[in-house]
Amino acid sequence: MNLAPAVPPPSLSASDPAQLESGHSLWGDAWHRLRQNRLAVAGGAALFVLTVLCTSGPWFLQASYQDQNLDLGATAPGAAHWLGTDTLGRDLLVRLLYGGRISLGVGLSATFVALTIGVSYGAIAGYVGGKTDILMMRLVDILYALPFTIFVILLMVFFGRNIILLFVAIGAVEWLTMARIVRGQILSLKKMEFIEAARSLGLSNRRIIFRHMIPNILGPIIVYTTLTIPSVMLLEAFLSFLGLGVQPPMSSWGTLIKDGAEKMEEFWWLLVFPGSVFSLTLLSLNFLGDGLRDALDVRGSKD
Repeated sequence: MNLAPAVPPPSLSASDPAQLESGHSLWGDAWHRLRQNRLAVAGGAALFVLTVLCTSGPWFLQASYQDQNLDLGATAPGAAHWLGTDTLGRDLLVRLLYGGRISLGVGLSATFVALTIGVSYGAIAGYVGGKTDILMMRLVDILYALPFTIFVILLMVFFGRNIILLFVAIGAVEWLTMARIVRGQILSLKKMEFIEAARSLGLSNRRIIFRHMIPNILGPIIVYTTLTIPSVMLLEAFLSFLGLGVQPPMSSWGTLIKDGAEKMEEFWWLLVFPGSVFSLTLLSLNFLGDGLRDALDVRGSKD
């Protein structure tokens, strides 16, 4: 009896998407989920447009925030001045764009300083544990007991007043909550199986912390970062109100809102336009932060 030769099973063709599904990386999946969130995309687009306008807008307008026209005074929005002028005859649109540079710069730079210190400090405290953790977190408690604003004022009075110092001073007091959040997340991660596997492979503590643990807590870090930026902007506005922040004739969105609030009964546009831009920025940050949290939270995402 003749036996027919065995027919090998058909191989999967890489060119056939019905038979072979290509894999996706973690960041690729996160980007796909982020694009599905319309509010997050709108928030990111609004932030991008505001950043571009603030950085390049004054060049196209060919005007400076210092240009005054005392004879013109405060005028309502019109063809010559789209957002009106203030009591010194300065164009509000120009001052709003220049002020955006200061506010966004302070918010992003100070938040970056707070993020760098807080994430590193909290991750090391949570991973090492023991007496080191107790000592490091008691230092955080002591700094928490100090009034943040007074601490920033002392730093600026001692080292002098300038924009760069304002970035560092605010960031130096905004990292405490970030450190606590990161420490709590690290404590919940360090007993998990993939961390034990990394230890068994002989990886260094530094590599485990910064390559394996911190990437797994990006969700909470990003969410709190988006909340820190507007908080930093408000703190900068308060310092400017005390005369320790942005010095005239320069302005930030906070100082424009403060000046507009003092004259809102007579010149409504001095408060409405800066307040609207500042509110749009805060909403955009919140929407983008929520979208990034959902995109990076693999355990909470839905297929």
